[in-house]
Amino acid sequence: MSGPSVPEAVAPATPTDTGARAATSLTPTLRGGLHRARTWIAIAAVAVLGAVVLLVLQGRVSGGGTPLGADNPGPAGAKAVVEVLRAQGVEVGEVSTFDAARSAARDGATVVVADVAGFLEPERLAELAGSADRLVVIAPDFASLDALADGVRLAGSASGPLERAGCALPAAERAGTLSDGQRLLRIDDEARAAGWQGCFPDGEFGVALAEGPSDGGRITVVAAPTAFANDTIDEAGNAALALGLLGETAELTWYVPGLEDVDAASAPTLGELTPGWVTPVILLTIALVVAAAVWRGRRFGPLVAEDLLVDVPVAETREGRARLYERSSVRTHALDQLRIGALGRLLGLLKLPRSADAREIAVSAALATGRAPHATERLLVDEEPADDRRLVELAAAIHELEAEVRRTLRPDADPTQTTERPGRPS
Repeated sequence: MSGPSVPEAVAPATPTDTGARAATSLTPTLRGGLHRARTWIAIAAVAVLGAVVLLVLQGRVSGGGTPLGADNPGPAGAKAVVEVLRAQGVEVGEVSTFDAARSAARDGATVVVADVAGFLEPERLAELAGSADRLVVIAPDFASLDALADGVRLAGSASGPLERAGCALPAAERAGTLSDGQRLLRIDDEARAAGWQGCFPDGEFGVALAEGPSDGGRITVVAAPTAFANDTIDEAGNAALALGLLGETAELTWYVPGLEDVDAASAPTLGELTPGWVTPVILLTIALVVAAAVWRGRRFGPLVAEDLLVDVPVAETREGRARLYERSSVRTHALDQLRIGALGRLLGLLKLPRSADAREIAVSAALATGRAPHATERLLVDEEPADDRRLVELAAAIHELEAEVRRTLRPDADPTQTTERPGRPS
């Protein structure tokens, strides 16, 4: 601890001297603040660590990347089949906007639509089907199927692996079987009459693949993404089906719709999504709350000015502050308060100027009592208590030093007289 100048607050003063009450502490507050906040710091650290671990685990489970993305090597991606197609000489292009996909379709490329997130509007999908000679749609939803073909509907999930192609489609015949996890389509009589056929049947429940005519070419609908996803493409005949469907032409455009394809004007408003009964219920609830507040709320009378007790006994203040110091383990701060009070009283006893600093007072006290100057400097300035026991010892030593100075300079003084002036905080 350095030897700062003793502020004017520690100069000899009368009980009405307010400067003595404004003595500042020499204690560094950083360590005390960290000590008091150690519980919250530990809780925050555990929370941050838990969040990081959770994010890592979620990333491992989800695998990251766009589902069925051509550049996604994760379990849900489709990079494996894309790389095999490129190795076989197929030129694979990746697009993420409707305009780019429509342009590629008009150039004669096979277009694959993998809209797992449902960003593409059904009307745009129908427009793309009318422009493409060859369109493969993976995992469509109800609205997309309705836009592509009347009479083709989703029909649930397959009961297990599908063991036969059951159609004359070359890619399906080469595949022969499909793995577990397939979704089913149902083709009604009207759609069959229009030229739609199904492959990989699951009894009478439905088929995993449907193919039919469009305005300018043919459409193939695969109900589930398992034949194209990285983690299942090597099962059963999945790879053979994917390569057979996508490798028929020299050019392939892999289209994964994104947020750019969402038509903001067609999105439903909050009012359209909210059921009709919600608004009346909200209004009724507000009315009930207001009525209950008026009925049961406390009615306060006019404000009354009341004189409050402001005089607090010095002993009570001292004891309360001491308990706060003990609870917070701020021993150095408590010792500083004792030192500030003692230095102020020694300043008056030794008749030193008000500008004297703590070390000058300590040296003067040593000369007055015959003690070693370095010992009094250590007692009044430098030493920091390591524990509560040492704090008590230092407090007693400061008291003894002050009493010894008083006896030396005022031999006739009452030995029982307190060394602490009234009103000075301890």
